[in-house]
Amino acid sequence: MTDPRLELIAAARAMRPAGLNKGTSGNVSVRDGDGFLITPTGMPYAALTADDIPLMALDGSHVGARKPSSEWRFHRDLYAARSEVGAVLHAHSPFAVSLACLRRDIPPFHYMIARFGGDTIRCADYALFGSPELSAAAMAAMADRRGCLLANHGMLVAGRDLDEAFALAVELEELCEQYWRASQLGEPLLLSAGEMAEVLVRFAGYGQQ
Repeated sequence: MTDPRLELIAAARAMRPAGLNKGTSGNVSVRDGDGFLITPTGMPYAALTADDIPLMALDGSHVGARKPSSEWRFHRDLYAARSEVGAVLHAHSPFAVSLACLRRDIPPFHYMIARFGGDTIRCADYALFGSPELSAAAMAAMADRRGCLLANHGMLVAGRDLDEAFALAVELEELCEQYWRASQLGEPLLLSAGEMAEVLVRFAGYGQQ
C-alpha cells in the first residue's frame, strides 16, 4: 500500500513543472482517517521526506516533527464541512494571482467554468494569509464550488482525491490565462444563464465516476 505522505509529496513536487508554484509558496493536503496530512510550512518540496509531513486533526492540533502550513485553516474547514472533499490544493500560480489581484470573479466566458460547480469562479474577499478570516472568506467563495480565487493571493481547489485536486488546479490556471488573454483584445462575450445551466446538467455526469 502506498504511503499517503509520499503521494502528497509527489503532488507537491508536481506543482512547479505544471506552472502552479515556485519556491515554497502554496500547499497541498489529503484527507487521512479523521484528520488530514498537509505540507509543512517553509520547506522546499524537493527536500521533503515522509517524516516531514504533519498529521493534523480537525481541532487544529498536529503531530509530527514539522509545523503544518500556515494556511492549514482553510484546509481543515473544507474537510470539516464537506465530506466529499478528499484533497485540497492552494497555489500562487501567475494567471490566477493576476486576476485575484483585480479582485474579480471569473465570469462564464468558457463552458469549462462549469467544471468548478457553477456559472462563475468566485474571488474570495481579502484577508491576511493563514488567518481565520481568510478561511471564512474562502469557505464563502467555495460554497457549492470546487475552486475559487483568493483576493491578492492565489487559487484554492478541492477535489475528491489528490489527482482530481491537481487536475482542477491546472484547469483553473488555464482558464485564468485564457480569460486574461481574451480580455487583452476586448470584453469577452459571456455565455447566458440558460446556456450555462445546460452545461451544468451535462457536467453532473462528467468524467469517470
